[in-house]
Amino acid sequence: MKIKTTPLKQLLCCLILLGWAGCEGPQAPDVSVSTAPVTIETFWENATIYFLLTDRFYNGDTTNDLSLGRSREAAYLRNFMGGDIAGITRKIEEGYFDSLGVNAIWFTPVVEQIRGSTDEGQGETYAYHGYWARDWTRLDPNFGSKADLKALVDAAHQRDIRILMDVVINHTGPVTPQDPQWPDSWVRTQPPCSYQGYESTVECTLVENLPDIRTGRTEAVALPPFLREKWAAEERLDQELQELDAFFDRTGYPRAPRYYLIKWLTDWVREFGIDGYRADTAKHVEEEVWQELKREAEIALREWKAAHPDAKIDDSGFFMMGEVYGYGLGGERPYDFGDREVDYYRYGFESLINFAFKADAEKAYDNLFQDYANNLTKGPLEGVGVLNYISSHDDGAPFDRERRRPMKAATKLMLTPGAAQIYYGDETARPLQIDSAKGDANLRSFMNWDAIEQNLPAGEFSTREILTHWRKLGRFRREHLAVGAGRHERLQQSPYVFSRIFEEGELSDRVIVGLDLPSGVKTLPIREVFPEGSELKDYYSGKTATVSEGKVLLDSPYSIVLLGAGN
Repeated sequence: MKIKTTPLKQLLCCLILLGWAGCEGPQAPDVSVSTAPVTIETFWENATIYFLLTDRFYNGDTTNDLSLGRSREAAYLRNFMGGDIAGITRKIEEGYFDSLGVNAIWFTPVVEQIRGSTDEGQGETYAYHGYWARDWTRLDPNFGSKADLKALVDAAHQRDIRILMDVVINHTGPVTPQDPQWPDSWVRTQPPCSYQGYESTVECTLVENLPDIRTGRTEAVALPPFLREKWAAEERLDQELQELDAFFDRTGYPRAPRYYLIKWLTDWVREFGIDGYRADTAKHVEEEVWQELKREAEIALREWKAAHPDAKIDDSGFFMMGEVYGYGLGGERPYDFGDREVDYYRYGFESLINFAFKADAEKAYDNLFQDYANNLTKGPLEGVGVLNYISSHDDGAPFDRERRRPMKAATKLMLTPGAAQIYYGDETARPLQIDSAKGDANLRSFMNWDAIEQNLPAGEFSTREILTHWRKLGRFRREHLAVGAGRHERLQQSPYVFSRIFEEGELSDRVIVGLDLPSGVKTLPIREVFPEGSELKDYYSGKTATVSEGKVLLDSPYSIVLLGAGN
């Protein structure tokens, strides 16, 4: 699982061309260019992942806004609003993600959803969010076509941006008059999860009317009759049956529910070159299932890369990140169910979503940064990753819900060790409290593109000022692997200055960051991080400075400095 490095891969060559003229003496650190490979795990430890709701981001094709007999009649912000795969592609091609330093995009599921609507207790709701699957073998026409998905992956790969597909194995969509329940041999409808231990978290339904796939079953089951009828009406029954026969013949798996789903989900990897999965409701599925899914996804991605050598980014392996709800960076690897501990990193996951960050972000800079570096670079999580976030699609208690601290939120998230998740609109202060919306609909308004275009105020800052701040931090992360994956050391307490140094074999990258600095001329200690005479670039102001007597002087109007070797 190695990433080959080439001069053309600016994302993976975060290890900047460092040419130190005049660096003499044994004390100078070796910061020369290396052609050694970077492991895929290390790449994801520093990744900046943009997470978006497909239906809420950008409408690239208005002809698919309503499909499968759906209506616009629903509770506020609980119907389909038109965002689609083509809209994501358009923003890729416009360079929006590049401007943020994003090197991976995770979008909500796009497989075919239930056709009807249901009342969750907060009003009539359609499956606009993508988590209510009806047919894992087909894209939902509201989101787009296979041609649209291919265009998205191709456009992303051309820019060295990886694509994460959001996958659901735990449950089907709710039952509605238009959407029959899957057979009892496939799903359970009782009991509801009580979270009193492992069994009552896994062998149960998350909520009422959300049939739970019997992922622990090993006995063979027949295809649901409604699915056979559907495929026959779409004139693809024979093809689907032949492919299933070939899969089960090759793998030797029994025709149990989870293996059908593994086949259907890995087909998207094999056909389009999806780079990784974000696994939904991971702790509600037997952990061995994720390992089996990872194994088949690895095979599928290798096959796609062999067949598409000019379309791949590199030869790295398949990546999996899990949503183990409640898991947080806190000094231990396993998740504790109370009666059992499970180390999900042993079951196919390179990374887990870090639910603790939103609270940890209230800490002082150095306490936050040092805690995370200790855990990730020399503690129990060394060699694996976490994904930090400040807001998401279903977290009702995000950091800075009122968007009063958008600059602080960006600085904390983008400079903390580990991978960073930008939830769509974090970078533009998209509101997280919406009049007339109920529950999680507050978190899922349409992307506020108009606020960027009109440069609307967002508290004490304008939208473009906020976006500019996020962009500078994001591009700094992308160019410097040390930001997310390096060892942290405080160089000065007040004003606060720290270094990050990444060294792995022949690879080396290093940065120095100053926060809460005075406007105008400022002095930053360099110590031995960079050799005397080195010319450094401030990625925030764009200015350069030379190391002299173990420090640099920089004149800028900003209170933040992001120092690294310039290109």
